[in-house]
Amino acid sequence: MKVEQVIPIFRIFDYSKAVEFYIDWLGFQIDWEHTFEENTPIYMQISRNGCTLHLSEHHGDATPGAQTFVYCSGLKDYHHQLIQKNYKHNKPGYEETFYNTHCVQVIDPFGNRISFNEPLQEAK
Repeated sequence: MKVEQVIPIFRIFDYSKAVEFYIDWLGFQIDWEHTFEENTPIYMQISRNGCTLHLSEHHGDATPGAQTFVYCSGLKDYHHQLIQKNYKHNKPGYEETFYNTHCVQVIDPFGNRISFNEPLQEAK
């Protein structure tokens, strides 16, 4: 078996809050959205610079409070961009971890966490 890509699914409860957090603040883009008909739960794919996530309002798709770990580069600049946007619901730190990375952890309005990590030797 060769793994081509892994895409975490996060449970969401409110489309507009998800867009405010993931699109407006974190800077992801909406790749596609799906509903079976009007006034039914949404399932969508978002992405940013190689990081792809699925967001779902469907009851059985995922459990709120999940976490995903993302290795990345350029984290200090990204952290600065996030802080400059002054999103009132989240003010992440830029921390050095015990596992030799810099880390910026964000928590979405539904309790899901994304831990962005850059190895210390690559951090600028």
